[in-house]
Amino acid sequence: SVTSIGRSAFSGCTMLDQITIPDSVKSVGRNAFSGCSLLSQITILSSLNEIKKFCFKECKSLKRISLPNSLKMIEYGAFYGCSSLEKISIPSSVSEIESKSFYGCSSLTKISILSPNIEIGKGVFNGCKIVSLSKNMTNIPSNMFKKCTSLTQITIPSSVKSICEYAFYG
Repeated sequence: SVTSIGRSAFSGCTMLDQITIPDSVKSVGRNAFSGCSLLSQITILSSLNEIKKFCFKECKSLKRISLPNSLKMIEYGAFYGCSSLEKISIPSSVSEIESKSFYGCSSLTKISILSPNIEIGKGVFNGCKIVSLSKNMTNIPSNMFKKCTSLTQITIPSSVKSICEYAFYG
């Protein structure tokens, strides 16, 4: 059985429309599925710890993804330019989301971050139109929603204690 998916393994497979990553897979390389423009659904059954840099970059048809509870980190630009992604639930196991992970996900309107102690990089949601935040967020980091020009309404939960500089800039 497959235990790893290498760097750029499926990159540019423009006709691929669904993928299920089986439990046997322990690692997925950078850019593994980048540019799979028809990829609309991803199911991760494996015990992945990280979603690597640009792993699903420019998967423009991606609407939903199921993230495993084993996930600890979402690397830089992992879902960069996934313009059809509408909502995302980040499991409580995730301790870090690096910068620009969801940059340009222009259809993203709902995020659920289940961990109260998560480190969120700058500009994670640049270009998104988030309207709903999870109720356990305590901090909105710098540049988190920079250039969210389609943002017309947002409800900031009462759990938020600080909104950092430039959080909603531009």
